Amino acid sequence: MLQGKTVLLGVTGGIAAYKAAAVASKLTQAGAKTHVVLTASAAKFIAPLTFQAITRNRVIVDTFDEDDASVISHIDLADRADAVVIAPATANSLAKLALGLGDDMLSTTLLAIGNRAPVLIAPAMNVHMYANPVVQSHMETLRARGFTFVEPGEGFLACGYTGKGRMAEPEEIVDRLIERLGRRRAMEGVRVLVTAGATVERIDPVRYLTNDSSGKMGFAVAEAARDLGAKVTLVAGRADVAPPGGVELVRVESAQQMYDAVLSRFAEADIVVKAAAVADYRPAQTAARKLKKTEATLSLELERTPDILKALGERKAPGQVLVGFAAETNDLAKHAMGKAARKQADFIAGNDVSKPNVGFGHDTNAVSVYTAEGLVEDLPLQSKRAVADRLLAIAYDAYKARAEARGTGL
Repeated sequence: MLQGKTVLLGVTGGIAAYKAAAVASKLTQAGAKTHVVLTASAAKFIAPLTFQAITRNRVIVDTFDEDDASVISHIDLADRADAVVIAPATANSLAKLALGLGDDMLSTTLLAIGNRAPVLIAPAMNVHMYANPVVQSHMETLRARGFTFVEPGEGFLACGYTGKGRMAEPEEIVDRLIERLGRRRAMEGVRVLVTAGATVERIDPVRYLTNDSSGKMGFAVAEAARDLGAKVTLVAGRADVAPPGGVELVRVESAQQMYDAVLSRFAEADIVVKAAAVADYRPAQTAARKLKKTEATLSLELERTPDILKALGERKAPGQVLVGFAAETNDLAKHAMGKAARKQADFIAGNDVSKPNVGFGHDTNAVSVYTAEGLVEDLPLQSKRAVADRLLAIAYDAYKARAEARGTGL
């Protein structure tokens, strides 16, 4: 899996930096073209020459150490990297990554990489630093962006404490990287259609009806499918965050526009995940000019919008997998199972948005996946990216099973 791959190993300034030499060795032995970037603090713990001898590649510490005038080092490394490992990752480096700072060679290179390559992080620090809510918040931010963590182990630490904080063993780090790269190809050739965000239903040119959807859940699904190698089409309404790169993005505003965009692309999709919060009603009449305020009350006549999930369920081919969402405040199982049956959806991901940190606007979600017959799996409160990863795994397993049953293979 690593043969011929270019792996960027970032080493930050903690006592566990000495173990990074073993990581570099194992990556190189596995056939990776290993390029090491040390922070200035890391170079206080272990010499760059150690990594140069192991990898047979130049080791960079200084951002301005440009020995090849034909390239800019941090951009060149970012363009060539198939994967990134940061081991050890200190509390300071996690903060810089989460905040998007670029004040040294490693952080600048990671900014240039963005989400174009998988990033594996192996934290190492004092037990109390690791448990600090600020550090945990930064890790949660990075998880939500798709970064993978190799959790530290428990034991005696260099500071004298005993607890969680020692860097994972080099063998585990390399094994996790191989697993991550393997998973990255799992859905290669599969076509995934995702909807995300809120629809906007115009009352007049300056007023509209909408909802609280931020787009984060749908964007996480699209990003996760992209990282698994799928060809992704993302139909997005109004959202609070930027959509992921590397996908075909189709922007829409109203429920009708989303209906048209999705239906026109549905036949080509293998898996459809309907995460958008689509308005159920729209004004029966949209004023061409701004409605002026009067002393009287204003009544709006509303009409039903097209039911996208139902239309897809009616048109679904035997090999397609259709996943919908149900945001509920009570009787989650009853409503989710009923929705799956009425809409002929394969799965409904139901979430109770009355619970803290669940659903609209949050970076986290807790989802229960249902079929019309019953519960498939409960996904506890976690990052929306982690929910997306598991939801796609459930949908993809169903897709594979149907392909095998039809004898078509993948």
